[in-house]
Amino acid sequence: MPTWTTPTGLGGWLTLLLGLVIAVIGLILTVGGVQLAVLGGSWYYLIVGLALIASGILLMFRDIRGAWIYGAAFLFTLIWALWEKGLDGWALVPRLVGPLVLMFLVIATLPVLKARGGGKMAGAGAAGLAVLTLVFGFVVAQANQAQVDRVVPGVRGAYNDPALLKTGADWPAWGGTDSAQRYSPLTQINKDNVGRLERAWTFRTGDLPEERWGAETTPLKIGDTVYLCSARNKLFALDARNGELKWAYDPQVADENIPYTAACRGVTYHARANADPAQPCATKIIEGTLDGRIVAVDAQTGRPCSGFGQDGVVDIKRGMGDPYPGMVSITSPPVIVRGVIVTGHQVLDGQKRWNASGVIQGFDVETGELSFAWDMVRPDRDGLPPDGQTYTLGTPNMWTTATGDDALGLVYLPMGNSSADYWSSLRRPREKIYSTAIVALDVTTGKPRWHFQTVHNDVWDFDLGSQATLIDYPTAGGVVPALLLPTKQGDMYVFNRATGQLLHGVEERPAPTTGGTEQGERSPTQPYSLFATLRKPNLEERDMWGMSPIDQMMCRINFKKADYQGYYTPPSTNHYINYPGYNGGSDWGGVAVDPVRGVIVANYNDMPNYNRLVPRKEANEKGWFPRDDPRYLTQKEQATVRGGSLSKGEGAGDPQIGVPYAIDVNAGWRVKWTGLLCKEPPYGGITAIDMRTGQTLWDRPFGTARKNGPWGIPSHLPLEIGTPNNGGSVVTAGGLIFIAAATDDLIRAIDIETGETIWSDVLPAGGQANPMVYEQDGRQYLVITAGGHHFMETPRGDYVIAYALPQGRA
Repeated sequence: MPTWTTPTGLGGWLTLLLGLVIAVIGLILTVGGVQLAVLGGSWYYLIVGLALIASGILLMFRDIRGAWIYGAAFLFTLIWALWEKGLDGWALVPRLVGPLVLMFLVIATLPVLKARGGGKMAGAGAAGLAVLTLVFGFVVAQANQAQVDRVVPGVRGAYNDPALLKTGADWPAWGGTDSAQRYSPLTQINKDNVGRLERAWTFRTGDLPEERWGAETTPLKIGDTVYLCSARNKLFALDARNGELKWAYDPQVADENIPYTAACRGVTYHARANADPAQPCATKIIEGTLDGRIVAVDAQTGRPCSGFGQDGVVDIKRGMGDPYPGMVSITSPPVIVRGVIVTGHQVLDGQKRWNASGVIQGFDVETGELSFAWDMVRPDRDGLPPDGQTYTLGTPNMWTTATGDDALGLVYLPMGNSSADYWSSLRRPREKIYSTAIVALDVTTGKPRWHFQTVHNDVWDFDLGSQATLIDYPTAGGVVPALLLPTKQGDMYVFNRATGQLLHGVEERPAPTTGGTEQGERSPTQPYSLFATLRKPNLEERDMWGMSPIDQMMCRINFKKADYQGYYTPPSTNHYINYPGYNGGSDWGGVAVDPVRGVIVANYNDMPNYNRLVPRKEANEKGWFPRDDPRYLTQKEQATVRGGSLSKGEGAGDPQIGVPYAIDVNAGWRVKWTGLLCKEPPYGGITAIDMRTGQTLWDRPFGTARKNGPWGIPSHLPLEIGTPNNGGSVVTAGGLIFIAAATDDLIRAIDIETGETIWSDVLPAGGQANPMVYEQDGRQYLVITAGGHHFMETPRGDYVIAYALPQGRA
């Protein structure tokens, strides 16, 4: 037994303190390690915890055996870490960084531990530390690389969609053109000169919501004018040369109408055929508003179009039963097909099973008169419901952007669910047919022509968020006009867009049916695309992460405690893992397509959600009430209760009135005391896919760690960690992908051939929006909205920034 002597000198007291710290860490790891081992998890934490207790006690007695035990524990940790994760730098951070720091401190105590021969011992310790540092440095170097994986040399293809030539000088639609390929044939900015980009002009909208900010705006450019909307639907027309204001129009949207996010993703442009340009509203700018209106103004003056609806406004809420403010909102630009404005709308998630209808409506682009209303539960109706009645309450809605095909007279609707996303027993048969499905709606009849469901009886909030893209798809029988559909679970589907016929294989694979709260409701199979997927393998215990071995251990314990059967784990009153989560795969930013190279570019999220169905009584005790309930707390009041955070994730305490359970979603599965995620990085990526074969050309983490860190403290590390991202990209004929989207507040240019970032600039606020590209007076511009996003925890802003090459140096 070691003999206790009172420490003398600073070194002695510091050694005592270090021993105490190591012993306490060992005790925590031992207690948690026992729990994890009982749950069937790794025994590492128990073994090392016991070793650290012994090491710490011996160090407190200044016994050198404490140092040797710690050294052995560290060597064991190094071997275990490499066995679990190899040379995956980010995965090794919580396993090795903390222990390495303690190793350094232990080595520094060696002279105190042994008076005679201390110098030799310290020298040996220093040499050992140098070796360990070299080993660790090599490991970290792996994380510092760009980590572009699965590179297939020679991105190649030969496609030509003449419709895409409409971009170039202009950017006339939210997705570039009606094809939504987000492609520009411009080449002035290319790989050789992109590094010389500079800010050409900046415009500020002055619209800065204090809560739920996230404008998500992509401007249009037609002629010499840039058109855009702000977070609360203010309309602006800017000079495309310098960003100077031409006109502005404010539809007066009150803050009470802001749903989950104050988002206006874009506006829609329409030119009347054969009209005299001098006529009022010969060209229009049309937007949907957060309070459920369609507004049409003259593109030249910004004045409301008096012949459209009532003084330029149509209220889409007619027939919905006067929904409470914020329950019905339009956040995405409407589409126009054969003179019909087609719009869906967001029905605020998680509030009530019998919330407002998800009816899809079409309005005459000139008069604003209702052309059709598709109420999926009442297909016998074509227009407004009879007096005293409403469109069917609680039906699935389409909150994202549709795609129009004027030649076929079809509009492609990516559908979602009813607002009680996580409970299916009360859904009606036609809801179960059309929820989480792509629906091709005939604008002449207002009826579906074909549909395909990507998730059967969805209770995972895998609603379709991405705008579908029109492509020319090469097949053995020739090129087929096709529809490319990305999904939140990562699968991509390709259809003959006229018939809905799949142009590649799809398998119905077994899905979990046991467990959860709704026995007999889960589909025994779910569809899997054989064309391409962004989805990663199922999670394992070894995929858990954290800042240190302690919080990584806690994440492992919670992983083992949770219900998890892989994809489509049934919702439960126990915590269950939903992976990917509701913002996984492709979301509203969609994909970009280079039709010449034949390449699909997709950025994606790769994070789980940690969910739980909460019984109604417990939810009431927590104060979870819908927005129209007098007991509802505003977001600011909720933030005060939670300790000041305004970043309450969607689903975090949603009441789901009308079904037996509320839902509590830990979006991204974050550790409460650090804010870090339980899953190891990357949390987001970007990939290039061969459009002919679905083969991955390259795949890499997307987003640096510069704005990420524990407790919300930015690390300022310029290392690619792969952050959450929100927004999409644009591809140019110059061989570049332009994208912001990540939480590092950077806009960047990526080489489409290699996936390498070759230029970036720091934005003054988060860039959660799709960029656009145009040309004016022979000069090419790149434009991005920097409005930030409350959920992504990026700084709010009101900036619209244009980049170009220096004048005369293209």
